[in-house]
Amino acid sequence: MNDSRETPATRGKGFIGIRRLKEPMPHPIKTRIFTVANQKGGVGKTTSAVNLAAAMAMGGLKVLVIDLDPQGNACTALGVDRDRVPGMFEVLVEDVPLADTIQKVAGFPSLECAPANRELAGAEIALVTFVARESILKGALLSYLHDREAIGDRLDYVIIDCPPSLGLLTINALTAAEEVLVPIQCEYYSLEGISLLMETLAKIQKALNPVVRVSTILLTMFDSRTRLANDVADDVRRHFPRELIDIPIPRAVRVSEAPSFNQTVMTYDASSPGAIAYMGAAREIARRGSAE
Repeated sequence: MNDSRETPATRGKGFIGIRRLKEPMPHPIKTRIFTVANQKGGVGKTTSAVNLAAAMAMGGLKVLVIDLDPQGNACTALGVDRDRVPGMFEVLVEDVPLADTIQKVAGFPSLECAPANRELAGAEIALVTFVARESILKGALLSYLHDREAIGDRLDYVIIDCPPSLGLLTINALTAAEEVLVPIQCEYYSLEGISLLMETLAKIQKALNPVVRVSTILLTMFDSRTRLANDVADDVRRHFPRELIDIPIPRAVRVSEAPSFNQTVMTYDASSPGAIAYMGAAREIARRGSAE
């Protein structure tokens, strides 16, 4: 892989766009831990996780992406080797320290990734007999964050990418996080999937993690030319006025192409509408975090 992250699509205007967008973002007063969750597949969950993380890193924030989806798509977009051992399977099942899995993301001095190695697909079965199986990720993550703070290297954001289900991996992620970011696709039935997530979240709040909440909702695959997309956006604005980041992510070819080059859209084409929208959304998330 080319560590310069340059492709024909990024040559010229793309890298000029990166320089223009590299304005500092405000640091949160403590590490913010986000789980990106939606049990409905194909809503732009992983795409949002990696592009928001990349945008924040470009804004000078220290970010860790935890890929908890056995498909490993976040690793692909970040150009991270998911066959390296250990990975998240070893963290969850074999009590390997999270620090032993983390890889630097090429081209980003302050972006790191804990990869979903291929064995992670068997983690849910392996965890069934474990005591406190829902809290294993939380323990590993808090220990890692404590160790980093002790040496003066505090992370600003942890972004956990989940599989499109509400199984043990997602429950671990929701138990470990304080905030949930929900990507909502601007299409029919998009809001119906939120109700099931909210029900699961209420149970986790009661039994495992009383502080976790849906803090952020992001509209994805938005096509302003269609009435349906605008109707969905209006519905979300009515139901979630405080949580919504009102910067819709457009349905864009560049966003879809970027992972095939082992990149996020932030480096693949920084001046594209998708990259600009993700940068705007990341800045708004950072602004809200610094104001809390």
